[in-house]
Amino acid sequence: MKKIIFLFIILGLVGCETVPPSTGPTLTSLTQGIPAARHRVEVGETLWKISKIYGVDIDDIIRLNHLAEDSTVEVGQIILIPGQAGAGAIHANIQNAPVISAGDDFIWPVRGRVISGFGSTYHNLINKGINIQTSFGADVFATRSGRVVFYSNNFGNYSKTIIIDHGDGLRSVYSRFSEIYVKPGDNVQRGALLGRVGSSIRDKNNYLHFEIRKGAVSQNPLFFLS
Repeated sequence: MKKIIFLFIILGLVGCETVPPSTGPTLTSLTQGIPAARHRVEVGETLWKISKIYGVDIDDIIRLNHLAEDSTVEVGQIILIPGQAGAGAIHANIQNAPVISAGDDFIWPVRGRVISGFGSTYHNLINKGINIQTSFGADVFATRSGRVVFYSNNFGNYSKTIIIDHGDGLRSVYSRFSEIYVKPGDNVQRGALLGRVGSSIRDKNNYLHFEIRKGAVSQNPLFFLS
């Protein structure tokens, strides 16, 4: 059964369809007949963190706000929260909000510049994550605590690849290593050194290919990374 599950995860790395961009409905039209509060995005907040604060599924927030899958969330932006009382109120600071521990939050896996965003076309393929350009041999860190559940020394165009299961239905995927320092079954903490950036036979540029998946479904990593 586990082999079948991982087959779906691995097959999901190839090809995807993107959602057409939003035409920009108004806040009023979005909330007609739907109880919803408004949240102003603060410094350091991500869409994932906001969903945790309110106890709402991130996909429900994305749908209610008609967010395109390749969009980003900016400081000061108003986000509608489904199923919340007090429609019309702007919650800049949430009273009694749950504290998200260091191991639960997401950090950038490598320092660098995003050269290909989620849903963009790169080398004739739809990108199911983001490509972060950096120097050869740059350190790659675990974006969040979890367990290594997949390792490949040569995963096709993705070269050396690992997948970390974070235990709540979310997984992170890291590809294009020159060296990997972890193995399947290892438990890693957020910020743990996983390996070093390399390249692949097809593309000699130095960048990390990084994905976040909910089950086998690709998510925009920028909804999770501050």
